[in-house]
Amino acid sequence: MHLMKKIVDLDSLPVLYGEPFTEESLARDFEVRGGEWSAEDGWLTGRNRGNFPGMVISRRDFLGPVMLDFEARTVPPCTHDINWMWSGSWDERTNTRGLAYVAGLQGWWDGKIGFEKSPDYRLNCGTQYLRFEPGRTYHIQSGSIGGHIFCAVDGTLALEVTDPDPIDQNQYGRIGFEAYCSQIQIRALRVCRLLWKTVDSSYTPEF
Repeated sequence: MHLMKKIVDLDSLPVLYGEPFTEESLARDFEVRGGEWSAEDGWLTGRNRGNFPGMVISRRDFLGPVMLDFEARTVPPCTHDINWMWSGSWDERTNTRGLAYVAGLQGWWDGKIGFEKSPDYRLNCGTQYLRFEPGRTYHIQSGSIGGHIFCAVDGTLALEVTDPDPIDQNQYGRIGFEAYCSQIQIRALRVCRLLWKTVDSSYTPEF
């Protein structure tokens, strides 16, 4: 994957977590913090009818630069909001998501693929990248190197943005998934350590 001034070899990334979703792994490795979540046949299913994040989050931290690699789909008739977080935290006092990077497919009320930074949501980015098909399974690869955030869908880079005030990835490392007034399914999750090469880029005159 070619990012701005970085190359990531997706085939050589160490895998930090790769357990199939079962009721046992869901109870052992995750906490339900909103909505209804269950696991069957390798799929993690989240259902939340409210206009708020219905979340499941990891019990452990995955610190450092990480990438979430997974397959996801909506459950028809649901047509929107497959959301995920990383480099995150949970505010036990308010029982809401704390500092975290959050990305989503077919979200933000207008069918965008995008990114936001909680809890103040002053950093946002979105684009109408693709013609979304409800029920279709998408392959998502998303994460960050410091404040360099990216998301690829089905092998094509869809979004990258740089955060001028990056989250300390050595301190915050919870991951999770979110159903926002949606019903979604996730499978084949891998949490990978990001390794990259820095490259210099320049143009060769074409005229």
